[in-house]
Amino acid sequence: MPLILLSASWVAGIYLGARFNLPLFLLLAGLAPLPLLLLLKKYRKPIIISSLSLIILFTAAWYAYQSLNIIDADDLRYYNDRGTVEVRGMVARDPEISDRSTHLYFSPAEIRTDGEWQPAEGNALLFVPRTSTYRYGDQLRVTGELDTPPQLNDFDYQGYLAHQGIYSTMLYPDIEIEARGAGFKPLALIYELRANLAQTLARVLPEPQASLAQGILLGIRENIPQSVKDDFIRTGTVHLLAISGLHLGIVAGIMLSLGIWLLGRRHYLYIWLAMATIWLYALLTGMHPPVVRGAIMASLFLTAELLGRQRSAIAALAFAAAVMVGISPYILGDAAFQLSFLAMAGLVFLFPAFRSLGRRLINKFIGEEGATVTAANITSDSLSITMAAT
Repeated sequence: MPLILLSASWVAGIYLGARFNLPLFLLLAGLAPLPLLLLLKKYRKPIIISSLSLIILFTAAWYAYQSLNIIDADDLRYYNDRGTVEVRGMVARDPEISDRSTHLYFSPAEIRTDGEWQPAEGNALLFVPRTSTYRYGDQLRVTGELDTPPQLNDFDYQGYLAHQGIYSTMLYPDIEIEARGAGFKPLALIYELRANLAQTLARVLPEPQASLAQGILLGIRENIPQSVKDDFIRTGTVHLLAISGLHLGIVAGIMLSLGIWLLGRRHYLYIWLAMATIWLYALLTGMHPPVVRGAIMASLFLTAELLGRQRSAIAALAFAAAVMVGISPYILGDAAFQLSFLAMAGLVFLFPAFRSLGRRLINKFIGEEGATVTAANITSDSLSITMAAT
């Protein structure tokens, strides 16, 4: 329960800070419940948790407002729509290839103003020709115009990028590669492994099976033909193309079983093996919000197993949300983040009730034993999962 309350306070604080500039002195409100410790010693734990919750709430609000709304000369957004600029930085993610261009997630280090280089922070999305060969870890010197992302008809493109921490775009700039391989070496190896696996799938499978396998297994959906995507949209099954917690659950289950079979339960090596594999797969598939949520929840469950503590899906869900919005406050407005957590919350809170109702109806009208009852229970449980998650 304390973990749930503290996590909820952090998420609520991030939400408030994204909308209001709350003064930092409100942190002192967290001290207000403490005098009650002298009078109500019996309720010591709830009083301390209340105090911590208030402190965390207002700390998160201040942090979110500073992260999302304060723009100074060190922020890349400061130079949006001000003409041509020169920026040095690094390609911070694996490039994404679309139908007409390649998108580079660019993390700046310096920007040149008035003939002098000064530190810069933030993120920009660079649009470069589709045939470009840039990769993660390339240090670039970029010259072009930083633009505020536009509003595209009914699509809030600016908000879409903002939820990924991107507030600037640059269309087809002049680029000079100053160095290669400057990124985090293990992450570079993971991206290289991802590219090799994608190429292997493309060699051994025909189309469109190869591109579908790349999307479902590796999170690379750029190569899926538009006609195939349209077919999935028309049939209401496009969610099958997205990497989700389900994939992580399958990976975790396989690695736990394999680890116990190979290593036994001594020293909990099977837990460390499963946890390492989960995060490797999350990195391999692009660290999308549903995957990160699943990885954090799985890690919390495995840690509880390691420590011999009770496991709680509600606590794991709340803690995963707090960690994700703490790292990236802007993700709170991301549709993928919201839908992922709402679906999981439905499974946690609604699925048990739906399953219980379905089994009571089956027992009443069909019976309690037999193959027909088993098949009916499986069907009922599957329907309950679908209803709870949607």
